[in-house]
Amino acid sequence: MAKAKHLLVCDCEGTMTLDPEALRKAAGAETVRKTTALCMGDMDVAAKALSGDGPVLIACGQQARLFAELGADIAQTAGVSADLLTIDIRDRAGWTSDKNATAKQAALLAEGLLDHPATPVKDVISSGTCLILGDSAVVLDAARRLCDALAVTCILTDTPDDLVPSPDFDVALGRLKSASGTLGHFSVVVDGYAPLSPAGRGGAGFARAKDGAKSACDILIDLTGASALFPAPEKREGYLRAAPSDAVALEKLLFEAATLTGTFEKPIYIRYDASLCAHSRASQQGCTRCLDVCPTGAILPMGDTVRIDPDVCAGCGACAAVCPSGAAAYDDPPVAFLFARLRTLASTYRGAGGTGARALFHDPEFGTELIALSARFGRGLPADVIPIAVANVEGIGHAECIAALGAGFSEALILSGPHTDPSALGPQTELAAAIVAGAGHDASRIRVIDPRDPDALEAALYGTAHAPLVLSPILPIGGRRDVTRLAATALSGGETPVIALPHGAPYGAIAINSDACTMCLACVSLCPVGALGDNADRPEVNFREAACLQCGICESTCPENAITLVPQLDLSKEALSTRVLNTEDPFDCIECGRPFGVRSTIEKIVEKLSGNHWMYTNSDNTKLVQMCDDCRIRAQYHSENSPFKLGEKPKTRTADDYS
Repeated sequence: MAKAKHLLVCDCEGTMTLDPEALRKAAGAETVRKTTALCMGDMDVAAKALSGDGPVLIACGQQARLFAELGADIAQTAGVSADLLTIDIRDRAGWTSDKNATAKQAALLAEGLLDHPATPVKDVISSGTCLILGDSAVVLDAARRLCDALAVTCILTDTPDDLVPSPDFDVALGRLKSASGTLGHFSVVVDGYAPLSPAGRGGAGFARAKDGAKSACDILIDLTGASALFPAPEKREGYLRAAPSDAVALEKLLFEAATLTGTFEKPIYIRYDASLCAHSRASQQGCTRCLDVCPTGAILPMGDTVRIDPDVCAGCGACAAVCPSGAAAYDDPPVAFLFARLRTLASTYRGAGGTGARALFHDPEFGTELIALSARFGRGLPADVIPIAVANVEGIGHAECIAALGAGFSEALILSGPHTDPSALGPQTELAAAIVAGAGHDASRIRVIDPRDPDALEAALYGTAHAPLVLSPILPIGGRRDVTRLAATALSGGETPVIALPHGAPYGAIAINSDACTMCLACVSLCPVGALGDNADRPEVNFREAACLQCGICESTCPENAITLVPQLDLSKEALSTRVLNTEDPFDCIECGRPFGVRSTIEKIVEKLSGNHWMYTNSDNTKLVQMCDDCRIRAQYHSENSPFKLGEKPKTRTADDYS
């Protein structure tokens, strides 16, 4: 829904202040109706709107399901299908101790009307094959409870005394050696594998154990109580684990396991373009940022690039946040949609009379609940704090933070949760803060807050606001690097400073020690993004700073160790153009005069060889070094000791020789 025709707002029994006309303008609606109990006594107002013509926007999130069911009933009985959208402006804006939150309410309505891009998905099929690992005391009971819903196999770590074979599930002894995969296609290798024999009388027997037994399953349940089999186990779909002594966790696990059958749609979170990846060139390692931050191990090196396993990827977005080239880009939704949200929120907030809005990025689970609890039982969010729900706050990088300030927010705050991984978030906010400080503003305009209860959330937000930024808001369009540069320029007030950045930043220059450089141009040939270039007419190393990712391939490639990375953000126009880092005069061939090679290198070689090597003593061989390729070949061919000579051609015999 791009635009609502009818807007319904409710002050929830007089518990919040509303300005219906201002909200109508923000939503672009033709009509607006204010009520006080839309979900109860004023339900007829909602029914009438849903029975009419045009899209309906109801500014209520709590009762979204109720209004959806009402719309479905009306469509079934009256044959009128209503286009309905519900947006919460109560918990996120209306319930606050501040007097006026109209500007924030308007901004949230405008943002909610943006068309959300479709998320690419793939099908994951689980037929219910389940493997349970652990001690027999807990594993066998779990198997009995799951065997009606799943095809269960138990791998026991102990040998029970009174085990009776069951036709409902399989049992074996063994030790898990390795496991890989995710929901629908786990692969396991078991040592000491000994299946239970169903035959015989008396105590159950097991077959002879063997190592390296391989199998596959759809669901992997770990009740060993040992360390997790995978990194970030809570993000590995289909892998369930609980401590054997935790009865509550076991009940939750068994319920979840029974639901993991069928066909599921899994979002393809990351769009990867290998042609942009700067991981490696010619076995010289470059950028490893995504590999360093991926919590699930979904990213693996693959030659000059990397491979992202979409099945293992849990969609945290950290790789996209740190990727300097855009090779890994978040696609659920794309970063361009987040930039559009920031622009819409900031511009609508200003248009409704607000100043100094603060952006609060939060996840849809912990963050949303914390905000709702604060709204219902505490002071709620300040009127200038606009909550922005994102799939994972780990996916908020320096570009998103700087873009928020460039769009007109006075601060960019990130609400960390209990399961937030700081490995990517910390360095990214430090980088954003360095850019803000280098542009002449307080670095604390970018910060991570870590409250665990509503009181702590309110303490972190009330009385801590910075003054509004004075700048011309940018239009954040383009890639993350482009938007960062544009926003940083706006923050600097039109100045073009060179901002020093921390080590590992994806922006910067390179410095070449001209005394050590031999102009071999190895750095140019391996630069993955074309930031380094040469000159066809003379020995020269050119550089375009705006393209440099600081991947380090040039530094590790240089045989003379003449290159040093300089992390910085140059906001001047010169960073967009090519400049010469090092150049030398070519050497003129002593035969034809054609320039070739590097003068200093040729002269150095001649100096070292003359009189110091038997091939270049008492001979003219040093002249060969001073010749271009063509002249050198001709000189060697016509020399007295030419290796190409086959001896003097025999004299042709004629009839006179026999007369």
